Amino acid sequence: MPRIPLPEFLAGPADIPILDVRAPIEYAHGHIPGALNLPLFSDEERARIGTAYKQVSQDRAIHIGLDFFGPKMSRLVKHAQKLAPNKEVRLHCWRGGMRSGAVHWLLELAGFKVHLLDKGYKDYRRWALAQFSEPRPMLILGGLTGSGKTDVLHELARRGETIVDLEGLASHKGSSFGAIGLPAQPTPEQFENNLALALSQLPTAVTPWLEDESLTIGRLTIPKPLFEQMRRAPLVVLDIPRAVRTRKLAAEYGKEDPQQLSEAIQRISKRLGGLATKDALAAIEAGDMEQMVDIALSYYDKTYGFGLDNKTNSRVLRLPSDTCDPLVNADLVLAAVQRENLLALAQNPPLHAGA
Repeated sequence: MPRIPLPEFLAGPADIPILDVRAPIEYAHGHIPGALNLPLFSDEERARIGTAYKQVSQDRAIHIGLDFFGPKMSRLVKHAQKLAPNKEVRLHCWRGGMRSGAVHWLLELAGFKVHLLDKGYKDYRRWALAQFSEPRPMLILGGLTGSGKTDVLHELARRGETIVDLEGLASHKGSSFGAIGLPAQPTPEQFENNLALALSQLPTAVTPWLEDESLTIGRLTIPKPLFEQMRRAPLVVLDIPRAVRTRKLAAEYGKEDPQQLSEAIQRISKRLGGLATKDALAAIEAGDMEQMVDIALSYYDKTYGFGLDNKTNSRVLRLPSDTCDPLVNADLVLAAVQRENLLALAQNPPLHAGA
């Protein structure tokens, strides 16, 4: 049966859906962004086949798989018709083996046009991980907690700049409070898949903006090859007064569940200290968000300040501003990039952090 290479598979039209025939647990762990799950076997069936393969023989595993496959052929075709009304699909399993081969045969028998991925999802993972080592020019936007960096990134995007929204992809704002009000984070593998696709789609002639992050965003980790490139890139740091940042964060967190705020404070209680933790929890109970935020910023400002003193970026440019208004700060950022010729530096970073 003809198989197509990954670049051609990914470049297929959006109206030709990608069907992933792996088991639901495999799909949930990580899948090609946008792919739909058409599982040939349930999680339990897959486990039984795997056990038979390891403990008995390949032939026994195949016979068990066929027993499961036969009664569900009609259901699989009907499900595929719902997912792909035009009856044309891109199809894959883990490594382009028997599962995708069986479904490919079935769907073609039912009148589908099937584009089968050579080497399966395993090849996509190899490609995805390779994206993080690709040399890329980039500019980094930093600042103390509450500086409105993400708002500025989105304003830059509205003005035609290219951005990679790491926190958006991670569904987390980076601090102990970062998950509040956001959907659950993706799995580590899915985060890598989504990030790799975003990087691969960057126009070749532009320098994207990324937000300054620590290695981890919530429970997710930025791939180290990409993180090392971020550490070498020019860094523009918004320098916003603490009182301004406090008011901004207090307004945002005042809308959130007090219980979740208390849990966030508890997560950093060892770093805050017993008295500060007690005062912060009391402030939440009293509805005094500015007091709670001010206490939390004592920790976060110290942590970011220490990290800033140890930055290895090719250039660190502090940019004072007395507001968190993203329109004003985007103006300042773009003017600074032009004035300091940071684009040229971004395109020719040192080979090693700290060089």
